[in-house]
Amino acid sequence: MSAPLAITCGDHAGIGTEVTLKAIQAQSLGPASRRYVLIGDRGHVARWSERLGLDLPPAYDGPHQRASVSLLDPLNSPLAASLPPATPASALASLEFLQRAARGCLTGEFAGVVTAPVSKEAILRTGTPFVGQTEFLAEAAGRPEVTMMLLGDDAAGRWLRVALVTTHLPLREVADAITQPAVERAIRHALLACRSLRLPSSRIAVCGLNPHAGEGGLLGTEEQRVVRPAIETLRAQGISVTGPHAADTVFHEAAAGRHDVVVAMYHDQGLPPLKLLAFENGVNWTLGLPFPRTSPDHGTAFDIAGKGIAAATSMTAALRLADSLATGMEFSAVA
Repeated sequence: MSAPLAITCGDHAGIGTEVTLKAIQAQSLGPASRRYVLIGDRGHVARWSERLGLDLPPAYDGPHQRASVSLLDPLNSPLAASLPPATPASALASLEFLQRAARGCLTGEFAGVVTAPVSKEAILRTGTPFVGQTEFLAEAAGRPEVTMMLLGDDAAGRWLRVALVTTHLPLREVADAITQPAVERAIRHALLACRSLRLPSSRIAVCGLNPHAGEGGLLGTEEQRVVRPAIETLRAQGISVTGPHAADTVFHEAAAGRHDVVVAMYHDQGLPPLKLLAFENGVNWTLGLPFPRTSPDHGTAFDIAGKGIAAATSMTAALRLADSLATGMEFSAVA
């Protein structure tokens, strides 16, 4: 029997529990027969299960449990039934869920993890150092080099897959963080992602950092000093990689099918095009971890939490990608 997938419910003051249960319900209607272990507060899962007309999952009693969905509550005391945004107790609980999932993934108890959103601001307010779930999991796994990839398609079947050289950094620190090894790492991870997704080709386009990819050095020299040498090094090794491309045109080309992956230099260079094309079903995939990790490409949405109106399309896509990575099935984000 294969190991189950863990799903952390995230910050219970947000929409994590709601979209998690909705996504599991949607996924159970498909052909996959994966087993899931929800990691969250039992009371909140019970309340949302009742609200959505679902049975409360049985308590998790080990990786060989046959239930399609089970519930693991690692908390020593239950959370309050009503949680306002940025509640310290909920923020710290979301970290406990993440820690338990990471531990299970590293020991082979879980086949991978899908993480619902947490509030970085709320976690930081508790005095706990925290950059993001991607960085947290990398730290738990022994600090491997990881790359954040976002991917999704629209109703017309146009795909964007974006790998980031840097992630959660202030903009003024980005240029210093873009080194040749960092660019090469993102390109290599992009290649491995294409292979894991079983794409027919692996055409990787790399963005420049500066406007118009530096205009030959007139608008910045990072392209000449860092980005181009990384591209040339890997092209000499047989990787199909081009650039540096101007970021204001390369995403249009990728959506038209001329590139399989775009390597972007920083967070807000790569994510706006992806969210414009696939806001409802974008998926965050952490490349380089020793286990699959995906998450929906949205936040806690405190403004609509508790209203029952949160869309679960992105979370459903995250489950489907994690399923495909764990089983070798073909992945398709749009149902």
